[in-house]
Amino acid sequence: MLDSLLRRSPVLVDVIGLEVSMQPVLNNTKWRELQSAMYGLNSDSPKWRTRCITNGYISDWDGEWFYHFSEGGFTDIEWVELKIDSEEQRKLVLPILQAIHLPGEITEAGYKIYGYIKEGFSVDFL
Repeated sequence: MLDSLLRRSPVLVDVIGLEVSMQPVLNNTKWRELQSAMYGLNSDSPKWRTRCITNGYISDWDGEWFYHFSEGGFTDIEWVELKIDSEEQRKLVLPILQAIHLPGEITEAGYKIYGYIKEGFSVDFL
């Protein structure tokens, strides 16, 4: 039981050594909806990369949504960033993200979807 509580509210150490509590904002159902929707775009699906909540590792960009995205589960995903390559792709992806009602933001690369945020902070939905 303790392990499941720790997984729900991880504590990170920030760059100056202070502990930061993280709160989940996305569940497995929403992660699967995102995965299914992006996989369904076929050749128009964006590349993605994730940041691990437990160690801060940022993955390389990957384009395989069916197996790679869910490999290892979703528990450790702090965020996933979607890389948008064209205006056409942006017009396809954004309405899907909005329909799924995902917490995130527009980034230089495309979109960032949050699995966790710092305790006491908020995030808007795309």
